[in-house]
This record gives sequence, C-alpha cells and structure tokens, in this order.
Amino acid sequence: MENSTGMKAQEFALVSISELGSSSSPSSPAVARFSAGENGAAELRFLPESESAAAPVNVDLRAAKLFKLGPVQSVCISEGSDTGKENQKLYSKGLTILFKIEEESGAFHNAFEQWKKELAVEGKCLPNGELSSSKSKFDDKIEPSSAKMYFHYYGQLLHQQNMLQDYVRTGTYYAAVIENRADFTGRVVVDVGAGSGILSLFAAQAGAKHVYAVEASEMAEYARKLIAGNPSLGERITVIKGKVEDVELPEKADILISEPMGTLLINERMLETYVIARDRFLRPNGKMFPGVGRIHMAPFSDEYLFVEIANKALFWQQQNYYGVDLTPLYGSAFEGYFSQPVVDAFDPRLLVAPSISHLIDFSKVKEEDLYEFDIPLRFVASVGTRVHGLACWFDVLFGGSTVQRWLTTAPGSPTTHWYQLRCVLSQPIYVMAGQEITGRLHMIAHNAQSYTIYLTLSAKMWGPGAEQGGIIQSSSCKLDLKEPYYRMSQPQPYVMAQDQQPHQQLHSQDVPIDSQDFDDHEFIPLTEFAKDKTGGL
Repeated sequence: MENSTGMKAQEFALVSISELGSSSSPSSPAVARFSAGENGAAELRFLPESESAAAPVNVDLRAAKLFKLGPVQSVCISEGSDTGKENQKLYSKGLTILFKIEEESGAFHNAFEQWKKELAVEGKCLPNGELSSSKSKFDDKIEPSSAKMYFHYYGQLLHQQNMLQDYVRTGTYYAAVIENRADFTGRVVVDVGAGSGILSLFAAQAGAKHVYAVEASEMAEYARKLIAGNPSLGERITVIKGKVEDVELPEKADILISEPMGTLLINERMLETYVIARDRFLRPNGKMFPGVGRIHMAPFSDEYLFVEIANKALFWQQQNYYGVDLTPLYGSAFEGYFSQPVVDAFDPRLLVAPSISHLIDFSKVKEEDLYEFDIPLRFVASVGTRVHGLACWFDVLFGGSTVQRWLTTAPGSPTTHWYQLRCVLSQPIYVMAGQEITGRLHMIAHNAQSYTIYLTLSAKMWGPGAEQGGIIQSSSCKLDLKEPYYRMSQPQPYVMAQDQQPHQQLHSQDVPIDSQDFDDHEFIPLTEFAKDKTGGL
C-alpha cells in the first residue's frame, strides 16, 4: 500500500518490544510497520508476533520521538499511543525496541524520520477531534489578534442569544431542515461552526443518523451542555472543539449544515471555512444547507444619511478648540467617516433602480475564488435624483429535496440581525430617469477576516447625442467592511423633499439560478413562514 505521496509500506523485524519502565511488561518479538492507514495517513504500528502477547500498539507519528540507547536498542516516546482497545489511550508512553543488528536499527531510524517528514508535508489525518500541532491553513491567512477576538466574541452566550432571537434566521433554518426530513433521515451531518449547537439539534430532530458539531470557540462547552440536556437528541450528536481546517472526523458526511453568512454575506470570511469543510468532509453529491448565496446591489438616494455622515466631521472644523485649530484634520476625518459601510434597515423606496445580483454556488466555488470579487455594475435609473451610493443585501437558498426555501435580508422583508449594508459616496452623482449608471464593486479579502471594498459609480450621458458622449460623472470610494457604522434603527417613515418626485416601489431583477435541481419543487415565501412559524420557537 502507498500513501498519498507514493511511499510504500515498510516492515522491520524486532527482537523484542517492551513498555519502558514496566517490569511486568512482557518482552516479545514483534514487527514494526510503517504504512498508510485507511484514510491515507501515515502510521506506525508495533505488532507482536505472538497472539498471547500484548495488544498491537499504534503510534501517532506527529507526537512521537525516537532515541537511540545503543547500537541495537532504541526507545520510542509517544504522547498518544493507542493500545488498540476501544476508547483507551496511553499518554507519554515509551516503548523499548531491540533490533537484531545495528544496520536494521539505522534503517528503522531513517524510515521513522522520512515518514514523519512526509506526514508533516501532507498535514493530514489526526485522530477524531484532535488538532494538528503544526500551523493550520486558517492561521496562515488570518492574523492572530483578529482570530482571538472572533472566537472570543462567538464564545459568549449573549451573542449566541442575539442570533437565536433572530426568529427569521432561526425559524428559516428550522423550517428548511424539518420540511426536508427525507434529506436528513438516516444521514451523517456535519455542523460547521456549530455555535450553541442549535442546528445540530435541528438535524437530529429531522432524523439524522449522527451529527458532528465542529466549533472552535469556547462555545463548544456550552453546546455540550445544551446537547446533554436534550438526551433523546444528544445521543446522536458529537461536539468536536477545534477548527474545521484542523480536526479529523471518523466518517464522511452526507450533509453539511452551517450558518456561515456575515454582513454582506462574505464578512468574517467563514464562507471559506464552509468550502474547506465541503472539500474535507462531504461525500460526492452530498448536500449543503445552504447551497447557494446571492449578493444583491442597487443604487440608492438618501439625503438624510449623507448629511448625517458628513456632519460627523464638523467637529474637526473648529478653529479654537481649547486654543487649538482642528481644521488640519477635517479632510482626513471626512474621508474616514465615508470609509465606513453603513449597516441598518432602510426603506426600499430609497432605491433608484432595480437590483442586480452576484451568485455564489457553495457546492462549486473554490476557496480561492472567495479571496476577491470583481463585480461589474449596470443599472438604469427609474427616477431623477442624486445617487448617494450602493445598497447591498443577500439571500441564501436551502435546496432541499422536498421544499426549496430562501432566507433573505432584503429591504422591506422582515428584519434580520444582518440588516442591510450601504456604501455611501462622499461625492454623489446626479441622474435622470432612464439614465444608465455603470460602475464596479471590487472586494479584496484581508487577514482581519474581512474585505476592503472599492466602489465606483458613473453616470453616462443620456438623451439626444448620447451615443457620441461618454461618462459625464464618476465617484469612487474605499471602505473597510471590518469597520462598519452600525446605524441599526428600523426604517423611518419615508418623507419626500419638496423638490423630489416620489420613488416608485422597485422590484429586484435577480439573476435567475440556472439549475435543474430547482425544477418542480415548491418555493415557500419567507413572509408566509414568518406568519405561521415564528411564534412557536
């Protein structure tokens, strides 16, 4: 047998092996075997030749060390040696190894180092739920301070409560799972970033054979308590504390379930973890709940919001602040306030054109594709007004076999804890009804688990002679999705300015999902579910 790097199994005949420091441990002839295990990972096993001798010993090569005691004698120290008995491990175990000749001892030491080196390169396969001591892929791309704050935040019950009390979110997940029992009954499920374990419990309610709840924060301990307190469901749920990038599971999953969405869908970069879990744990043709996400975008006009942001910088226009002139910093402060995306719920009548959308298929997208998004923008204004920026929201699809259900954060829909997001231009552009608005939304991931946003909106000439004209106005901004302005009030009654025509209620023109999997299935509107279900959670 060969492992994934092509190394062939190797065997060494031993004069004897015995447990270090144990006078009662039998000394018997044995075979040391380096090979690829069932999951392709390199392993070392000591196999006594006599059936009456001690049980075989498996050595974790990642945690093992080998020392020479003499020409033909060595000792192998392992921090986690499995005796082969069910659920039994011996830690800091030492085995004394006796070889027949010095050449065999040298060959064994060389093989030991080579297999450890190959294992380090592969970075594969640890016992269920254990973590690699080497630096993980997550650690390579995320700065430690950001990761520490992220896991601390989600390790607190008050933040989990905030999400659980988002009944649109929680209720839609519950409906998507329970209404699609056929997808869960008798299946193995992995809950990616399990948090409190609520989705794992939903999957168990739907008849899952077993659920592996993977959670890296301290919330894993709370999840264990919650699951233990629901024993009829908890007996089919295993909580594993660790990062998805690091842990190993004993079997492949039929379904992945997760809530990886952040502000604007992509904030916090957990979609990458969701995709990594797909590649590591999901069987071919397995299902993902959710399986598709869409980012929706439309230009908006909101004079009140623009003035509110601009006025924040007025503090820095003071020329005699305790005898100090603050005006040198006014320009920087003005730019700083406009570099913050605004998170709030707004009236959909503020939109000045039908929305467009960018689709992400979680079952097909590559992790690297999530590092950068470059989305061309093109709209046709429905009204004449000042455009103050770009409004964004998202939705995700649970593509069950029985019911297809959307979770939306659209303006005008029941408000969620994600709200909506708006990128505000420091220099608005003027448009007339029927005028084309073009631009670009460019988002680049950074190591603070978020994205830098580059937005450009332009208005082309409209009317007679437009074909000979070019862009007549253009405005750009740079924003940090990591540092939003949380303006999370409910939408205020819409009041028209005296010189402003009423905006027509606009309907989004979404990019259709072209998939045969979505044919002949029932789609249930979110509002219908909200009326029927949320009161019962």
